[in-house]
Amino acid sequence: MGRSPRFGSAKRFGARPVARKAKAGRSQFSDVSKFINKVVSTTDEAPYVAKNTFADFCVDERLKKNVTNIGYTEPTPIQDQVIPHILSGKDLVGIANTGTGKTAAFLVPLLDKVLKDKNQKILIIAPTRELAIQINQEFMKLARGFYVYSVCIVGGMSISRQIGDLRRNYNFVVGTPGRIKDLAGRKNCLPLNRFQSVVLDEADRMLDMGFINDVRNLLARLPVARQTLFFSATLSNDIKRIINDFLKEPANISVKTGDTAKGVDQDVIYVRDLPKFDLLNNLLNKPEFSKVLIFGRTKHGVENLSGTLARRGHKTESIHGNKNHNQRQRALRAFKENSVKILVATDVAARGLDIPNISHVINYELPATYEDYIHRIGRTGRAGKTGIALTFID
Repeated sequence: MGRSPRFGSAKRFGARPVARKAKAGRSQFSDVSKFINKVVSTTDEAPYVAKNTFADFCVDERLKKNVTNIGYTEPTPIQDQVIPHILSGKDLVGIANTGTGKTAAFLVPLLDKVLKDKNQKILIIAPTRELAIQINQEFMKLARGFYVYSVCIVGGMSISRQIGDLRRNYNFVVGTPGRIKDLAGRKNCLPLNRFQSVVLDEADRMLDMGFINDVRNLLARLPVARQTLFFSATLSNDIKRIINDFLKEPANISVKTGDTAKGVDQDVIYVRDLPKFDLLNNLLNKPEFSKVLIFGRTKHGVENLSGTLARRGHKTESIHGNKNHNQRQRALRAFKENSVKILVATDVAARGLDIPNISHVINYELPATYEDYIHRIGRTGRAGKTGIALTFID
């Protein structure tokens, strides 16, 4: 008999489940069943069968070798379905869950385009500096040995150094909307009319963050004859309007299987018998909580929680808006490399980051919106693996 989503399975974490009404001001979360979704065995479900292998794609043989060297064996569904369209030069709208390999889906064919014509220039726009840096790192792995260069332009880093980098020979520019707009507004610094291809990654997040006017401004300044690629987890009316205004007969590819990844076991923990922090501390002492991403709502709250956990003996780091770029990158690197097992973050970390093998995502505080929840928990259960997402309900 199925369990009631009203109660979740908080007993297994040491808290007594209690049915409670949502507090005032939380109408969007009044149905806590949104936070409960048991992973169902898919042994009877036929696995996705790719139509192509990486060897089948009509791309440079050296690029195929790099793809193999970094560990890609067969294309994910989004890679399998969009790479042929991008190689053909078509505009494209790709809708996919987070953690499905979108970055390589556009980098592989665009790198091939540059290898065939070194005059090509590609602009990749991402909503956050962390995602832009991650895309650039993936680019460098795929482009190893090709003498094809990128410039990463994001806020929080030296703009004078980025201006210097833009004076060198490059084919790819990866950046955030604000910094791209800033540099494009400086004479002869970033001439947008020279870019033949543009990618908007996490387009829905860009609009959520208030970049809609910047995005429109940038797209309007690019050449009319270009290839435009949109990638998003959702397709809002605002995004549809941009697609209608700036894309030409795009191929529409959707491999989205639901709001949240299939491999994420979601549950709730009601805070009643023990103080909230004690419940969290008890969880983190369990051996199965091996690599944990904890989300809070505010910068100060996240920093305080991280410090309190450290005083309890946990190896922890934090990222939030009060930390500068270098501090955030050091924290992310320590978490990725398992120097620390706990990262406490605001929603700045919720989108786009690909951190391997996160065992648990914990929503210590509720997100502002259900979309933020989806992207928070998308940090676990990635690339075919399973993970657990737990949400504290006060």
